[in-house]
Parts: sequence; structure tokens; C-alpha cells
Amino acid sequence: MKADLNSGRATRQPTFRELYTPKLVTVLREGYGLPQFQADLLAGLTVAIVALPLSMAIAIASGVSPDRGLYTAIVGGFLVSALGGSRFQIGGRPEPSSCWWPRPWRGTAWTG
Repeated sequence: MKADLNSGRATRQPTFRELYTPKLVTVLREGYGLPQFQADLLAGLTVAIVALPLSMAIAIASGVSPDRGLYTAIVGGFLVSALGGSRFQIGGRPEPSSCWWPRPWRGTAWTG
């Protein structure tokens, strides 16, 4: 237990399970209504409008077909959404995710 400097009361440390519980689980436990869903749906559509063309462009720049960028954006988006929100989860820009889909090098050496 740590003492809270503002109130002078002792606060308990969160457990390992509480630290690593995805935000989706905690939000569903606390209650999730239609207004929150509508706001989240609008936000998700806004992100998709930006992320999908960007992922296609990054795939093309990486030398793979645009469909690989779409697959990566969709799968990565669902994973980050489902597992996101815990204290130790990182969900950032889609550029590094374009490397997830291997490119057949057919005997050539990759130099970086």
C-alpha cells in the first residue's frame, strides 16, 4: 500500500491481472451503452478512411501489392482494438506493419 499524498489515505497497488486486462473487458464490465457505441463507430470510420489508403500506399512503397497493405491494416486494426487499452499496449502508426507480410525474395539477398 502506498500513501496518497493528496488525501493522506493509503491506496492499494493494482494486481498483475488488473494491469494487463484489455480496456475492452473493463469497459464492458462497467457498462457500455448506445451513445458510446455511436461515438466509437464514428471514430472508427474516421480512422479507417485515413488508415486504409495509407496502408495501401505503404505496401506499394514496400514493393508488395496493395492488398497486402489492406490485410495488414484490417488484421492489425482488429488486434489493436481487441487487445488495446491496457497500460502496456502500444498501438501506433501503420508504417511498421507493412513489414508483417513477407515478400518472396526468390534467392536474392536482402541488403536492408
